[in-house]
Amino acid sequence: MHVKKVAFYTLGCKLNYSETSTISRMFEDKGYQKVNFEEEADIYIINTCSVTENADKKCKKIVKEAKKLSPDSYVTIIGCYAQLKPEEISTIPGVDAVLGAAEKFRLIELLDGFVKEKQPKILASEIKEATNFNNAYSIHDRTRTFLKVQDGCNYGCAFCTIPLARGKSRSDSIANILDAAREIAQTDVKEVVLTGVNIGDFGIQDGRRVEKFVDLIQALDEVEGINRFRISSIEPNLLTNEAIEFVAQSKRFVPHFHIPLQSGSNKILRSMGRRYLRELYVDRVTKIKTLMPHCCIGVDVIVGFPGETDEDFLDTYNFLNELDISYLHVFTYSERANTRAAEMEEVVPMKKRNERSKMLRILSEKKRRKFYTENLGNTYTVLFEEDIEDGQMHGFTENYIRVAAKYDPLLVNETKEVTLVQINEKGNVEVSEPELVYEKH
Repeated sequence: MHVKKVAFYTLGCKLNYSETSTISRMFEDKGYQKVNFEEEADIYIINTCSVTENADKKCKKIVKEAKKLSPDSYVTIIGCYAQLKPEEISTIPGVDAVLGAAEKFRLIELLDGFVKEKQPKILASEIKEATNFNNAYSIHDRTRTFLKVQDGCNYGCAFCTIPLARGKSRSDSIANILDAAREIAQTDVKEVVLTGVNIGDFGIQDGRRVEKFVDLIQALDEVEGINRFRISSIEPNLLTNEAIEFVAQSKRFVPHFHIPLQSGSNKILRSMGRRYLRELYVDRVTKIKTLMPHCCIGVDVIVGFPGETDEDFLDTYNFLNELDISYLHVFTYSERANTRAAEMEEVVPMKKRNERSKMLRILSEKKRRKFYTENLGNTYTVLFEEDIEDGQMHGFTENYIRVAAKYDPLLVNETKEVTLVQINEKGNVEVSEPELVYEKH
């Protein structure tokens, strides 16, 4: 009997990775054999993103690669872009099925047997139908796992298509998430990253808020067998004092926050439809740094939003320059269909957007270097990864400093205490010889 082979390709965010990983386990449970994307397979599943640039081009390119590897394969497209543009994707040569947000977790039953038909199947209901929460976590990367706790978003930021692609905010229950965390604790994984679209909004089930984010992190902190929990991106207006105070004294939550700012100009924040002003952002950073001076704070910023003048951009630049943050993720604004921002006047020329983006990327390097320098001489634990380059292995401290040490296979996926010694020419921190510290189980 021929065992069907299935291969996966994921574009976009950590949430997509956790979902692909879960869908791949469903296939394995049904007797399919999972293979790498570059191998010949009977079925290819491509999980798409609507946030990153050139979604359509990327999608076409990956379909073409799959068809090159295996001309008779069955190609299925899922994910955010599939929800937003199902008709468009179905016209890509080689695509057999397109599934929307409400359908992707049922693809094995919906595409019964993966039999090719004359016309591509489109199974994408209106986004308001996507009301179920499907739990997911990734087990592809040995050292860390992305655990999905929340999906969808009730915010309507002017630049964003995610509510259209993923639907309304909804969450798993704390009880279910604890079960998943205990399953993960049985594996080799040492670090779990909590992920979602808007994780600070955790706790909505069937349209009603029944639990709170702070209760979730307090419960997870008690799960034995996982060394570290990391919180992925969280909105400043949802990052409460209570949550910050808890992380500051918790056993397993690491001192690292990634907090989207998007602009340092109140005028632009209002025009984006963000739910806070820059004063609140300062307040959050100050609160974190007061309780955890060595905490790493990452920031998302969008440059070139419609109406952003040179003064507005300088406002953002100076605001970030003076703020005690550790690094930036800089996004160059790009128009998205069906968003309010796409209709706005005062479009910033692409050349200007790129110049601003470059300035902030340089500022980010400066900030990262300053943060690393301030931490030299301190002792932290590093989780070493299978990330080897020029005889050196890399890993991250709890406060997200990327360190380099001499490669030693015994150290892979181990947490070790090290002292940060100096910054090397690649911008990573060299450390003292790691002592083998075995965790007590």
